[in-house]
Amino acid sequence: MTFTLELSEDQIAVRDWLHGFAADVVRPAAAEWDEREETPWPIIQEAARLGIYSLDFYAQQYFDPSGLGIPIAMEELFWGDAGIGLAIVGTTLAAVSVLANGTEEQIGTWVPQMFGTPEDVKVAAFCSSEPDAGSDVSAMRTRAVHDQAKDEWLLNGTKTWATNGGIAGVHVVVATVDPALGARGQASFVVPPGTPGLSQGQKFKKHGIRASHTAEVVLDDVRLPGHCLLGGKEKLDERLARARERAAAQAGGGARQRGGNAAMATFEASRPAVGAQAVGIARAAYEVALDYARTRVQFGRPIIDNQGIAFALADMRTRIDAARLLVWRASWMAADNKPFTAAEGSMSKLYAGETAKWVTGQAMQILGGNGFTREYPVERMHRDAAVYTVFEGTSEIQRLVIARTLSGLHIR
Repeated sequence: MTFTLELSEDQIAVRDWLHGFAADVVRPAAAEWDEREETPWPIIQEAARLGIYSLDFYAQQYFDPSGLGIPIAMEELFWGDAGIGLAIVGTTLAAVSVLANGTEEQIGTWVPQMFGTPEDVKVAAFCSSEPDAGSDVSAMRTRAVHDQAKDEWLLNGTKTWATNGGIAGVHVVVATVDPALGARGQASFVVPPGTPGLSQGQKFKKHGIRASHTAEVVLDDVRLPGHCLLGGKEKLDERLARARERAAAQAGGGARQRGGNAAMATFEASRPAVGAQAVGIARAAYEVALDYARTRVQFGRPIIDNQGIAFALADMRTRIDAARLLVWRASWMAADNKPFTAAEGSMSKLYAGETAKWVTGQAMQILGGNGFTREYPVERMHRDAAVYTVFEGTSEIQRLVIARTLSGLHIR
């Protein structure tokens, strides 16, 4: 059996193509859109024109048999800029939800609408988190009630931290259909463009990733036809029946089931892609710091000649490479259908997120006073990196997932 970490010619070609786009289109615009705190529609449209912002492109990377297509793409785009990168890839959150839970007809109907066309670009939003339900998904209050006579669903509630929330054409909303079942009693719904009752709430002014639109989504008596329930009513009824049987067995003293296992497996599979984004940010900051240390002269010599600076750069590069290897391992395991027996998905996201935050901080330190100004990009990179220990599961939640997986215990 041959072991190699060498990329194929096709992977190298895609990587170099995306790197060129990130260097020539994304980076020159990064500071402007960070200051404006607006969705960079012209950049998204250019990405669509080149074929980067499209269902076909993401599908090709997703089905890369090595599993490395998506992490390679994410690292390069976020090397360019995290805010613009998230504006470009944010739609995939909603698309993946439909691909994972929807019927073939639903996939064919809704996913193309999420991206639109290069001439008429659209974005989509995935709405799960709520003001009182972030890491604790069982606390979700958004309700979906079925009107059997009309085969319609009535949705009410408020979602928060929704990327593209309110400006999207298609919204995918997670709602509770059976509160007694907690996280197992939830389902996902597609809210088509222009549906009455859906509106944008507060738009958040953020510390970082400012070019990515983040807002509340308010659902006020949103009526949806039955076919907007992802997977369909029959599949939902079967799943709820199984969940009620498990709940009854537990109440009767049966074997204890840890909640949310299926959902946890889904999150585990998606976390390496987020880790790859963090690796891209860290690599970008490291490269700026390395170049600065080589050219900045103090006391008659470049500051990289000082052991304190050189060792910091050595540690930065080592952590970046280690983070990338964790991301690639988890991505390969997911593509090869290998179980995450040690929560490898969470490991990759945890280490990459912590690495991005630490490396960007070190880059600011190496640049000294210049690193604290907006004249240099590491200040923005440091702000962008901060969210990678928070979203897609905080670092504390990642450690909890890893600890539970390793111990087999429901550690709190």
